[in-house]
Amino acid sequence: MLKAVQIVGLTLGLAACASAPRIPPGPEGAPPEARSSAPPFSGPPADSRTRIVDGARAMLGQPYRWGGAAPGGFDCSGLVVYAMGGAGFQLPRTAREQMRAGAPIARRALRPGDLVFLHLAHKDLHVGIAIDNERFVHAPATGGYVRIDSLAAPPYAHAYLTARRIVGD
Repeated sequence: MLKAVQIVGLTLGLAACASAPRIPPGPEGAPPEARSSAPPFSGPPADSRTRIVDGARAMLGQPYRWGGAAPGGFDCSGLVVYAMGGAGFQLPRTAREQMRAGAPIARRALRPGDLVFLHLAHKDLHVGIAIDNERFVHAPATGGYVRIDSLAAPPYAHAYLTARRIVGD
């Protein structure tokens, strides 16, 4: 008897979870702006810094491709242009030009979304996006993939040049 009651309770509980209230469709012919495509619940809007970092992190594992600035392949400055563009910011295409954008900041002041610039043995200038005051996401080099590395680990620890803040406080 107890088992039968448990089965009935479980069945009713699953049926309640499986049914969803019917939402009437919007008016026919309504312009796209008038139709809501937002999910029924959404958290607070992400700030610009979060959108930049999330945009770059979403590309983790994408291959390095010289001149690449879109899913399918990125070079370092192309990843920056892509992630910043996804958050509504336009930046120049090359790392050298990006190093003149925004405002200079001290390394100890790094915040998510700031740009970090490095001088690596195999590259004259390299750029990545800070995740926090130690880690950054970047497209490293030919044969590599978009990944996260630490500014405290070799070869990046001794390669740090400067950082720039694009998104104001």
